Amino acid sequence: MLLFLGLCAWQIKRGLDNREAQLQFAAESSWSSWSDGMDVEPFQRIEAGGRYRGDRQLLLENITLNTRQGFYVITPLEIRDDEPLLLVNRGWLLRESRRPDVSQLDLPDERVTVRGRVGRLPRAGLKMDNPVSLSDAWPRTAVFPDYRDVAAAIGHEVQPFVLLLDAAEDHGFVREWQPVKYGPERNFGYAVQWAAMALMLGGLLIWNYRRRGFEE
Repeated sequence: MLLFLGLCAWQIKRGLDNREAQLQFAAESSWSSWSDGMDVEPFQRIEAGGRYRGDRQLLLENITLNTRQGFYVITPLEIRDDEPLLLVNRGWLLRESRRPDVSQLDLPDERVTVRGRVGRLPRAGLKMDNPVSLSDAWPRTAVFPDYRDVAAAIGHEVQPFVLLLDAAEDHGFVREWQPVKYGPERNFGYAVQWAAMALMLGGLLIWNYRRRGFEE
């Protein structure tokens, strides 16, 4: 019973967290001009100016969109030489072969201003030993790397968040950003199931004790 009630409470907490994430994502706000060291909130709308490092792009594998396999294209944005790079998720690219046509990833050399939401790298339940390809060629493929993995591969410190490129911005791919994969209703549904199982066990426990009392 305690285990089932604990699972029920855990699902309720996850549901509340997911609901809060949806509210934050839906909140309308103006674009904030971002600079190194500035505090940011999840899904905050920010804009930053810099130069894309097209020579150090990562293709995140195992990203599924509408049952199709593809990549997230992660491109560093260099704000200043002495600052960590800002990782920009330019969106989802269909995987038509093992490696996409490199010309699809081309970027302008001049300084640009990009807009998007504060996000994070996709995460997996298990950590791989070598999440980033050891190939010398760029772009490199990666499977659920963390920020330290990316920094080590690029050879430069990176910011502790990702800019999810806005759908209206140029030089991007498919961008259907969502705050959470599943809505809070799914978590609350699981919570009801765990609570029902706890109540059922509680009823059986009471019935068993009462039956034994009658027999004595």
